[in-house]
Amino acid sequence: MDRTLFERIGFEQGFQRIAGLDEAGRGPLAGPVMAAAVILPKGFVLPGLRDSKKLTAIQRERFFDEINACAAAVGVGRVDPDVIDRINILKATLLAMTRALDQLTVPPDYLLIDALTLPGLPIPQKALIRGDDLSQTIAAASVIAKVTRDRLMLEYDRLYPEYHFRSHKGYGTVEHLQALERFGPCPIHRMTFRRVRPDEMANDEPTNHDA
Repeated sequence: MDRTLFERIGFEQGFQRIAGLDEAGRGPLAGPVMAAAVILPKGFVLPGLRDSKKLTAIQRERFFDEINACAAAVGVGRVDPDVIDRINILKATLLAMTRALDQLTVPPDYLLIDALTLPGLPIPQKALIRGDDLSQTIAAASVIAKVTRDRLMLEYDRLYPEYHFRSHKGYGTVEHLQALERFGPCPIHRMTFRRVRPDEMANDEPTNHDA
């Protein structure tokens, strides 16, 4: 699969600084939603880079280091559970992406975004369904967002060891739901998510998390 096609099209149209954006953590019951924006050099190719969910943890860590070493710019945006509860997860995801763009040291002139569009921006953009598997630049953002979030969830695991965030990263696995039933939610749980509310947890089916 050619994962540089959309970047080449953008360069052919005259754009010079193409940023890929993706998020990690829309689905979990706990922890922040994280987004990343990455600008790769023109003509740059990183063989094997693809959707972070299709990579092993070791591969993601390797690509994380390579992307940070080679990228023209990398930005990360984070929105915590209290804000997610206040504005909803979709708006929180868009906010995290906007914050990631704000962290770029090089201003982009074109955006490739996984499945979403960012309203109110003067920058041309293209939403790609399954973009993290179609675009190298979005895949790079996918890796940065996921590794950054996973590392943060390891810190939360040390703070709240009874929930075993290390193993499921906040997703609704059997282990996580059982911990919620036993201990109730902790400060990083998303209180507006249905399976976090104690009166509704018992009727929910567990979900897989992106490894």
